Amino acid sequence: MKTWLRLIFALGVLFPTTIIFAKGNFDYITVKGPGITGEITITNPALTKDFFAFADFSKGSIEPPADPGQGYQILRVYVVDNKDQPFDQLHYYPYTGYVYYDGLLNGSSDYDGKWYIANPSAEEPFRAALAQRAQLTWIPLIVLVFLLMGFYIAYRKT
Repeated sequence: MKTWLRLIFALGVLFPTTIIFAKGNFDYITVKGPGITGEITITNPALTKDFFAFADFSKGSIEPPADPGQGYQILRVYVVDNKDQPFDQLHYYPYTGYVYYDGLLNGSSDYDGKWYIANPSAEEPFRAALAQRAQLTWIPLIVLVFLLMGFYIAYRKT
């Protein structure tokens, strides 16, 4: 009887994780790193559709690189019942082509704490998301400059 209870308990603990894996897509990722104030949110399917979007972990880990360069902290998140459920975290080094997989946030896996070769297909959408964010941060500054110029011109005319 105790064996059955343990089995039912184990399935109850693992079942929500299975549902999340079956879902497939992450809803979004958050990114922190160089040139980013705070964090940004990215929903691009090229970066959220697949567990292996940043690196194919099944190909095996590599030795830690001597100098991976500048990296970005990536937190991958599901939204379940209108609640954010952070799933895992990794560090992505797009300029040198490495990924350090920190691991699952509520559990562990064989991939945790290891280095991997980055998936080259992630680089372009990642850089595009960073560039778009950089452009959006300039818009309020430009609007402010035009408003100040307008006030200055109006003040000088009176």
